[in-house]
Amino acid sequence: MSLPPEILKKVKLLEISTRRLVNNLFAGEYHSAFRGQGMTFSEFREYVPGDDIRAISWPVTARTGKTYLKKFDEEREMTLMLAVDVSGSCNFGTKDYCKGEIVTHLAALLSFSASKNKDPVGLLLFSDQVEHYVPPKKGRGQIHRIIRDLYYFKPKSQGTKLRPALEYLQGVLKKKSHIFIFSDFMDEGYEAALRMLGRKHDTVAVVVSDPAEKEIPAMGVVDFHDAETGEIFTVDTSSPIFQRTMAQVAKKQFEMREAGLRRSQVDRIDVSSGEDIVEPLIGFFKRRSRR
Repeated sequence: MSLPPEILKKVKLLEISTRRLVNNLFAGEYHSAFRGQGMTFSEFREYVPGDDIRAISWPVTARTGKTYLKKFDEEREMTLMLAVDVSGSCNFGTKDYCKGEIVTHLAALLSFSASKNKDPVGLLLFSDQVEHYVPPKKGRGQIHRIIRDLYYFKPKSQGTKLRPALEYLQGVLKKKSHIFIFSDFMDEGYEAALRMLGRKHDTVAVVVSDPAEKEIPAMGVVDFHDAETGEIFTVDTSSPIFQRTMAQVAKKQFEMREAGLRRSQVDRIDVSSGEDIVEPLIGFFKRRSRR
């Protein structure tokens, strides 16, 4: 499928910027943070004093008359699955980038890191339904397809519902995988599905937010457009009543999200627009590698 010039330009610029980050500082953190899935037999070699005697192969030792060990190598290949919220709320942003653009950049960064590690990468786009699925695969072409879909795909729905996407991943991923779920998590009723997914797979919730979601600045009379319902309403943002009401709504949403993620019992990364969006990811991998 051919891409419009503006999308193709974005893909190329994103590849250049993320590749620089991957090559300079990110790939090593990614590699050390994610352990392999197990050990696989490599070869037999002669015993050297100090070796672990539990690795001795007694059949080979008896046959050759010399003491031989089984040598195992760590299986480094890991499947990386990116689950990305493409609902209307991800188009919101009051800083340089909206939440959806931040997610695209972070997903690309992880994709190129996985590719450098020779790991297969897959993509799931969701709103209040599963919108699009790309099975895990290796190679540069796969990464380009994922970035293209992140930029180019148009969801059928604008609502947010995490549970269908989580249940879909539970069914489609047979091998243990590393799953990053990018969303603002402005939803409820997903906790049990996320907790169950986390028991089978290494699952990380990447919570993307914008400062204005906690506190709307006083800007006078403003028209607001609800990205998920399409509703447009006019409010006086300078009104004390409006400010007080919005503060209460924001507090309730925040507490609901925090409680839901705690019940889910999965790892978490918080990313906010207007701040360094890469540092939280690097910090997470550094903490992981020290475990």
